[in-house]
Amino acid sequence: MPVPLHELVALLDTWYNPRWAESWDAVGLVCGDPEQPVGKVLLAVDPAPEVVAEAAEWGADLLLVHHPLLLTGVHSVATTTPKGRVLHRLVRQGTALFTAHTNADVPEHGVNEALARAVGIVDPAVVELADDAGPAASRGHGRIGRLAEPTTLRGFAERVARALPATAHGVRVAGDPDRPVRTVVVGSGSGDFLLDTVLGLDADVYLTSDLRHHRAGEFLEHGRAALVDVAHWAAEWTWLPVVESRIVEALAGSGTSLETRVSTLVTDPWSFRVT
Repeated sequence: MPVPLHELVALLDTWYNPRWAESWDAVGLVCGDPEQPVGKVLLAVDPAPEVVAEAAEWGADLLLVHHPLLLTGVHSVATTTPKGRVLHRLVRQGTALFTAHTNADVPEHGVNEALARAVGIVDPAVVELADDAGPAASRGHGRIGRLAEPTTLRGFAERVARALPATAHGVRVAGDPDRPVRTVVVGSGSGDFLLDTVLGLDADVYLTSDLRHHRAGEFLEHGRAALVDVAHWAAEWTWLPVVESRIVEALAGSGTSLETRVSTLVTDPWSFRVT
């Protein structure tokens, strides 16, 4: 028996409370009837046209994504606009769209923690507590922890490359390749905002995405942690199998039938690089 959409939304809101989203963010149910039955859930990072097409081909009733379709204000969702075409296709094919963005970054079993565990950090701890979190909370930005076995910066970068889906961006590294690495900080998504915080930590490397030239250069001048920069999409993809497993586990034994699939379509905007 399929699951009513509103039950899945309630479950996701329990894990990734919309109140935890940044004030500028747009999360929650974007389109769909809360009463509609859901038999198939497709999980993806981006509500890109090719992902929406995959949802249609597979017959997904719900597309669960990390990045919002309507993050910035729009005055039209006509099919003459890219976002309008996506929204119209979702409605026509009967696929609901749900977004968990910054509210999914900060909690336990969220995007930051998923990235930390994917690259081998043991018992990751919050780097910067969320504003409304108590001192013992497990909710906040970034994660820090030790690797089970120390390695070198080159070895850690190679581990990251194996753990994350491949992209044209690849894995960029700043630092001595033979530098010992034991303690790692990760920041999912665009991680510039944590650079100053990382300077105050006893860490060997900071793994994140979207580092800008000047900010990275100024950080390295302090002679502290090395930097590893990966594709934004690839880093956040690591959360999808985590939330998929949580959904399956939560509904096990409930008498409902639900199929799930994690999309492997690469929706990172960069398609190739020339070296």
